[in-house]
Amino acid sequence: MRRVVSLVVLGLGVLAVTAGITLRFYAYPALAKIPHNIESLSYAKGSGITALMYVEKPGQPAIPEIRRNLSLTSSTYVTADMQAPEVKKDGNIAVWIETSLVTEDSTKSTVNGSVRELCLDRFTAEAVGPCTNGYLQNTLEKGKDTRKRADTKDPQFPGLNFKFPFETEKKTYQWYDISLRKPIDAKFEAVDEIDGLEVYRFKQSAPSTNIDSREVPGSLVGQTENTVKAGLYYEVDRTIWIEPNTGAVIKLRQWSKQELRTDTQGPGSGTVVFDGALELDGPSVAKNVSIAKENMSQLWLLTGLPVILWIVGGVLTLAGIVMLVLFSRRRGAHSTS
Repeated sequence: MRRVVSLVVLGLGVLAVTAGITLRFYAYPALAKIPHNIESLSYAKGSGITALMYVEKPGQPAIPEIRRNLSLTSSTYVTADMQAPEVKKDGNIAVWIETSLVTEDSTKSTVNGSVRELCLDRFTAEAVGPCTNGYLQNTLEKGKDTRKRADTKDPQFPGLNFKFPFETEKKTYQWYDISLRKPIDAKFEAVDEIDGLEVYRFKQSAPSTNIDSREVPGSLVGQTENTVKAGLYYEVDRTIWIEPNTGAVIKLRQWSKQELRTDTQGPGSGTVVFDGALELDGPSVAKNVSIAKENMSQLWLLTGLPVILWIVGGVLTLAGIVMLVLFSRRRGAHSTS
């Protein structure tokens, strides 16, 4: 009877260890993935902002005008392209569409906007290519298709775009900047807490960089000519708070500045067409915290439970072995007496 009990204990121990290994190293990679289908809406707000707006007057075309001390709201809507050829039921690629729109609060006038579609690795969250339907549309003009598609098989938006990887580490990641059209370092800074949730704080910054060249009204940049060629310079300082188990963005704050400079103008002497900070608002952050906590509880079955199974399994396995050894010794002693 003691031998049977020993074997049962040993078997339970081995079973627990095996179950832990299966959950952590087989089930986790298969199940810890971003969803194919998604629908998310968030808002970022800011005040005291300088921005270029196109002012419409009766009977006249819209005129560009610099406005100051504005209150702006940026809305970001993310949904899925379930018809994209890359989307397979059990596949590793998701295809998401992001629509962003920045409006002035008092008049609801549009300041800028963009739409883009990209393919993502469902585990690493990094953009992948080629992406059949991938594109970027920066101008939202009625009746005009200004979508820019990738001209290579490489990802159009390389790096991270919507979230960090599962099990985010305290290190530097590459986060894509849509204005620079390239990923830049997101450096780990510190561990913070938001609404009782532990988060990792990452920081990004880029110095003033020429991102475009365009013809603009001379009056906009202090010139007498009707039109003037000017370079558009952009700099950014972005802070991202990440829940490390899920890689979800909990909070984001971004300060950016855009300046038009003619050939004769140096840094700081041009015309500022945007200067201000936008930050995810309270309801958006609270929603992100709630979703992250729910997803963390589900992931725990694949990460936390295996640890418990390994500990319990190890104890049971050791106990079973000890019981078998003691049983064998007692049996041997009885045989020789």
